[in-house]
Amino acid sequence: MNHEKLSLRLERVAIHIPEGSILADIGSDHAYLPCYAVKKGLVKKAIAGEVSEGPYQSACNKVSETGLGEHIAVRKGDGLEVLSPGEATAISIAGMGGTLISSILENGKTKLSNVNKLILQPNVGANHVRMWLIENGWELVDEEILEEDGKIYEILAAEPGDPLKPYGEEKESGLLFGPFLMKERNDAFIKRWTLEKEHWKKISGQLSAVALNPETEERRNVLLARIKMAEEALGI
Repeated sequence: MNHEKLSLRLERVAIHIPEGSILADIGSDHAYLPCYAVKKGLVKKAIAGEVSEGPYQSACNKVSETGLGEHIAVRKGDGLEVLSPGEATAISIAGMGGTLISSILENGKTKLSNVNKLILQPNVGANHVRMWLIENGWELVDEEILEEDGKIYEILAAEPGDPLKPYGEEKESGLLFGPFLMKERNDAFIKRWTLEKEHWKKISGQLSAVALNPETEERRNVLLARIKMAEEALGI
């Protein structure tokens, strides 16, 4: 892959990096994003963090190939432990589940003192990330949802601020669907939640066909509530 060209997903992540940042890309894989950000002049310097040996070596090789070793430090470690407190001003975490992203942020809170932007791209479970942001004083300032190669991705950008500001009176649905995404309601959003709604309907129907116990009845009620919220979010 040419470091000048990113996947659409990572290109859209890069859009949210503040100019002049010191970027820490956690779970950097081949360090495509840090290389792109430095090459394009988006950041002054970057840290590419990887926990596994294979991706760590891939990142080292990519930085070496691109001749950006003076600007990009590749470090091996778990989550934000690759950083010193206050070292990074922007953090990107892309291509993981929302629960894992939330755990990385929670475990590395002491490293966020100088960070003014989080750019997070959960593959699933974006609601867990939104909840973590609310609970920790981060204001969601922008969101994107896009489709690439048959997969749908969400991107969340957050800054220190008023964590409840984007949600208004629609916190529950906003956590699940995204307050900005609900307003835009683009094709990827409609596709994602139409498919999810049909999936919930199928499971709810299966539960209705069996003798309900308190546990399954509660699960079905949750599904029915989500189906209703999805229909409202989709404008049905």
